Amino acid sequence: MTFVIELLVSFFLVVGAFFAMAGSIGSFRLPDFFSRLHGPTKSTTLGVGAMAIASAIYFSFHGEGISFHEVLITLFLFITAPVSAHFLAKAALHQRLHENKAALPPESEKETGPHV
Repeated sequence: MTFVIELLVSFFLVVGAFFAMAGSIGSFRLPDFFSRLHGPTKSTTLGVGAMAIASAIYFSFHGEGISFHEVLITLFLFITAPVSAHFLAKAALHQRLHENKAALPPESEKETGPHV
């Protein structure tokens, strides 16, 4: 039984680490604000949530029972991350931030077209 619990905890830790790493890389490599918003709110939230679930499973079997702290942390994380992303997106729209400023051509090419 202990081997199955450790295997399950290891699975959640590896999956959580992968998603946290993918979200961190995505927030660094994606070109504009709206694309970068997906990194911390989608995959990083899933990664940290998986790690918190792994912690809850581990300490519920090796501790005094189910750990209420990890459940509350996971619930709080899954509620607040989408709300904060929504607020950031609404603020960016209010500031009239363009979707992909990096993909826009330079000012000289806008007027005359691309040089061939």
